[in-house]
Order: sequence, then structure tokens, then C-alpha cells
Amino acid sequence: MSKVNENKIKTTGDLELKEKVVSINRVVKTTKGGRTFSFSALVVVGNGNGIVGQGLGKAKEVQEAITKGIDDAKKSLIKVPVRGGTIPHEQLAKSGAAKVLVKPAATGTGVIAGGSMRAVLESAGVTDVLAKSLGSANPQNVVKATINALALLREPIQIAKKRNIKLSKVFNG
Repeated sequence: MSKVNENKIKTTGDLELKEKVVSINRVVKTTKGGRTFSFSALVVVGNGNGIVGQGLGKAKEVQEAITKGIDDAKKSLIKVPVRGGTIPHEQLAKSGAAKVLVKPAATGTGVIAGGSMRAVLESAGVTDVLAKSLGSANPQNVVKATINALALLREPIQIAKKRNIKLSKVFNG
């Protein structure tokens, strides 16, 4: 399996990132003094042009959890090869019990994907894709699996350089 960390983004200074809250989970801890509520927020950030990241924030207040999630997501940004609104090839990835399959689609197809996968793909700037969640429906694992699938995508030029092939040979026969 190829390295996922290969296309990590180092700086976020001049990026125009938009955030989407995928899920908010209320957690209750029972103590002898009563119930203590806290919240966890799963957030996806992206610039809509090939950069996306996900983060999880936990706090006593919802807004604080979202803010922490956004900060966490900015630390895990990756670059996705998006050409003409779609991805270069089909990819299968897994995280926990969630398996995700993403396929390129023709122009005008749209993002055909479930809730948490849709948020990741739209934040990455993918406009035409077919995607299917094949395992667990847990939003955290589905988002992580989708990010893993996008991180494993490679451009034909990258693969040709790695194999020492000139692309003109491949396309001319």
C-alpha cells in the first residue's frame, strides 16, 4: 500500500477554507453529582479546489467543540488530484469497519454519495463522482475512509514518473 502522508499540506496561511459540520454527538457522563453533558463535533474543511481535511473537536459547549474540530481539521489537510471536476481513477479505502468506494463520473453526473461522504467530496472540490459506503455508517469512520481514499489517488503523470515511462508512449500506442 502506498504512503498516505505523501500529499500533506504544510501551511494554511493563505488558504480560503470553508468548514462543514458533519455530525455533532452529545455524550453524557453520569457521576454521583448528576449528569455531565459534553459534545463532540466532526468537521470537514476544504477550499473547493483540491484541498480537504477532517477534524474532531470535543468540549462542554457545541460551538467550542466545532471550533476545536476546525482547528484539528486544518492540521490534517491533504491535496486531492481533481481534474475536470472528477477524480483520476477508482479507489477503495477502509477505516475501522467503514469501507468506501469512489469512482470517477462523467461531467454533469454530480456528487452521488451519502451524507458524510458528500461533505468530504464537496469540500475537496469534486463535482462529478460516484461513491458508495460499503461497511459501517459511523460518520467518523466514513469520513476517515473517504479522506484515505482521496489521499491514495494518483495522477497519471506521477505514476509515469515513478515507472520511468514517457506519457507520449502510453497515449500514442
